[in-house]
Amino acid sequence: MVAVEGVLRVAIVGAGPAGFFAAAALLRSRTPRVQVDLIERLPTPFGLVRGGVAPDHPSIKAMTRVFERTAAHEALRFFGHVEVGRDLSVAELRLSYDALLFAHGADGARPLGIPGEALPGCHAAGAFVGWYNGHPDHAALRPELGVTRAVVVGQGNVALDVARVLARPAAQLEGTDIAADALAALRTSTIDEVVVLGRRGPAQAAFSPAALRELSELEGVEVVVDPAELALDAVSAAQVAAAPGGSAAHNLALLRELAGRPPRGAARTLRLGFLRSPEALLPGPEGRVAALRLVRNRLEAGMDGALRARPQRRERAPGGGPGRDRRGLHPAADARTAGRSRARHRRQRGRSGPRIARRGRLAGLQRRRLGRRGAPRPDRRPEARRRAPRRPPAGGRRPGRPAVRAAPRPTPTPCPACCASAACAASPSPIGSAWTSSSAPRQARGAPRVKFTEVGEMLAALG
Repeated sequence: MVAVEGVLRVAIVGAGPAGFFAAAALLRSRTPRVQVDLIERLPTPFGLVRGGVAPDHPSIKAMTRVFERTAAHEALRFFGHVEVGRDLSVAELRLSYDALLFAHGADGARPLGIPGEALPGCHAAGAFVGWYNGHPDHAALRPELGVTRAVVVGQGNVALDVARVLARPAAQLEGTDIAADALAALRTSTIDEVVVLGRRGPAQAAFSPAALRELSELEGVEVVVDPAELALDAVSAAQVAAAPGGSAAHNLALLRELAGRPPRGAARTLRLGFLRSPEALLPGPEGRVAALRLVRNRLEAGMDGALRARPQRRERAPGGGPGRDRRGLHPAADARTAGRSRARHRRQRGRSGPRIARRGRLAGLQRRRLGRRGAPRPDRRPEARRRAPRRPPAGGRRPGRPAVRAAPRPTPTPCPACCASAACAASPSPIGSAWTSSSAPRQARGAPRVKFTEVGEMLAALG
């Protein structure tokens, strides 16, 4: 290895959107002679764009073209299949780099904290999303779809993604990059009703108007909203009136439109419910999730003016069937899927973590979710510039530290196995070229790509 003098070396842990936006900001900055290394646990780059964006959102996945331009910069290197804490330590990184940026995001799901959550048939939304996106961490998930009803707990954009994938006919997903195993399972799914529940009211729903509009336009799916649940309390009504052009006002207009639609006789139903919190998941005779017990909430304004959901009464069916009296069994017999939006989880997890000199966290500092059009971009740029020193240390080292050593530049390799393309894996190419290259498996179903779902397959393709 050769010592590098007078170069500001920055390591970014995590090659998702936040990592790429931070890298682009550093490479465009006025800091002279910047060398950026992207370190990623998986062999593949692009993070949530590859493993979190719904397969029926190709326009958002097209963000990878921006990342590919950044990856082509001569001062950026990508090191895939390298895990901090397994292959090297933070202490080792600090010896070799002048600045560290952590952009890896949350690494797990926050539990709901209710009885029965560990029962088979209950899945975190992150795991379910990773399953249908072919993420290696979740490719082995086997959700039981041979039931009639699925319940999604949460009302963010991720929750609507999950509901949409479950409700949409599988034939409409064949032209996407959904994982092959997930598509095969969805083809045999017998789910004909998907229920999406939120603990607060319609004015506080976290999904975007665009996501709700897309849901309302699903072919072969009846979106059902109870008009009685759209009545607002005084505080919510005042908040919506104060921002007539805001997301809440647009969402309410769409929800009222859906509530007033006459039945279309669609084969599948998607219900949106509000002011309900899960209290327990109840097992059936086979030990799997069979029902969801809910609490009916009311909204109360706190001292800070924020509205919070408080338990009010039980929901109960007359004669033991479905209904809305006091707290009781939600009509979710045969429910097998319960998830939660990850946005709040990422924001909360991002608050923790030590702060040391020249080391920073990007995933959570600004606490804005990816959203539908790459929201982190304006957040990461100023943070990346603030975290990095304005000039490299004199002599290529920091006081009291050994000379900065450059890691050996790897032999040019193909895209880190973004898809199953023998042609792509056979010749050197920049990061992401396999994202758009063609192969026989893709052409068979008209999909833009077919992903590897196991790390071993990805490494084998790289040779």
